[in-house]
Amino acid sequence: MFKKQVETLLNDALEEDGNLFLIDFSISTDNKINVVLDGDKGVTVQDCMKISRAIEHNLDREEQDFSLEVASAGAASPMVLPRQYKKNVGRKVAVRTAEETFEGNLTAATEDNIVLEWKAREPKPIGKGKHTVQKKKEINFSEIKEAKVILKF
Repeated sequence: MFKKQVETLLNDALEEDGNLFLIDFSISTDNKINVVLDGDKGVTVQDCMKISRAIEHNLDREEQDFSLEVASAGAASPMVLPRQYKKNVGRKVAVRTAEETFEGNLTAATEDNIVLEWKAREPKPIGKGKHTVQKKKEINFSEIKEAKVILKF
């Protein structure tokens, strides 16, 4: 009952702001509510406060004791939803599948797959030496074990 009530409040708050979406939601046995958000334009502290207040102000602490934590997914967190890939098109990402790991520019993302592009040095077909070739790989979401944005400093 408590989980359903929190879930409803959370979903209502997210519907109000179409920019935000849910990455993870859990309630532990001791009623610690944990919400992880992401957004098409990022997540601000104000966004977290707004979602937190939408939940907390509509629950009665006299009925149910709880703690609440609302946080953003974080820049180094792995991407888990197609919507996260779409918002990161144009950025450099590292994608690990069961067979190998790819690093490249995320050039496209659909509901089913992503497209990575990168340059690689390969031996020339004829003669000695190497030349630079443009590589392109389409990867289905079902094949992805982990994908993260590569941050540049």
